[in-house]
Amino acid sequence: MAGSSVIHGVNVPVRSISLPSRLQPNSIESELNELKTFGLLSASRTIHAGGDTICTCFTRLANLYNNIEEILQYPFTQQALRHQQNVKLVEEALDDSVGLLDACGTARDLIMMMKEQVQELQSALRRRGGDSSIGSNILAYISFRKKLKMNISKSFRVLKRLECNNNGIFPLVDVDGQQLVAVKALRESNAIAISMFQSLLSFLSMPEMKPKAGGWSLISKWIPVMAAERSQKLFNEVGIVDFSLYTLHGQVRRKDAKIDVQTEVRRLETLSASIKGLEAGLDCLFRCLVRNRVSLLNILTP
Repeated sequence: MAGSSVIHGVNVPVRSISLPSRLQPNSIESELNELKTFGLLSASRTIHAGGDTICTCFTRLANLYNNIEEILQYPFTQQALRHQQNVKLVEEALDDSVGLLDACGTARDLIMMMKEQVQELQSALRRRGGDSSIGSNILAYISFRKKLKMNISKSFRVLKRLECNNNGIFPLVDVDGQQLVAVKALRESNAIAISMFQSLLSFLSMPEMKPKAGGWSLISKWIPVMAAERSQKLFNEVGIVDFSLYTLHGQVRRKDAKIDVQTEVRRLETLSASIKGLEAGLDCLFRCLVRNRVSLLNILTP
């Protein structure tokens, strides 16, 4: 199938290629729109996405990057992007890929630190039960969470800069509709990736609530309600653990005879499962970003 494009007033034949249905512009556009919808909801801060939701989005985004990479492998796509006036686009995409890989690497490091701290607290609670000595372990976790939120604030600023850099528009020549989908999808996928990383940071930095003196009983009453409200995304796994640990620490300080360690262990197990899922999703996405960068480098260095 052949078409034509106009370059400097001259009609130049441009061959079209037949792409599988999953790589057709409509399919790519549909997936982009669905992922962008989640990104907009997350950015509005009206919901607190759970780990499973974010993990699913990472997996879908990785599949999208795989599809884009496959389109980039077609000879006619590479030929079009090697055009002198399109090289700048590829170079900018390479620059973007560095920032995305750094952001993904940072997210993986944060998740790994969180994973280690959760596992350590789980072990302490199982080993010591309701012993008063678990108070030091709980305080250590709370202290870690404060430091983590400082690192997260720095990461948010980095992502904001990436977000601004990703808003550029570049002219395209010698590219037909099917080949253009890879270029457009790549830029939009990068914007979605930044949004997903922001959602992950929000997941890890649930607002901290410090109970006032004598206010432990009030928070204790909220904890059972929180589990029921999870479906409404008012709290996520991280927030539930944070709130309940404050309650548990208050009970330990008062030497409360009704300390329910097993419930906290179960909450930590739920959080640990979410973290493992996010870790796997980030690993998958990181590999896709690396392959995507290699494909772009191959276009510039045939």
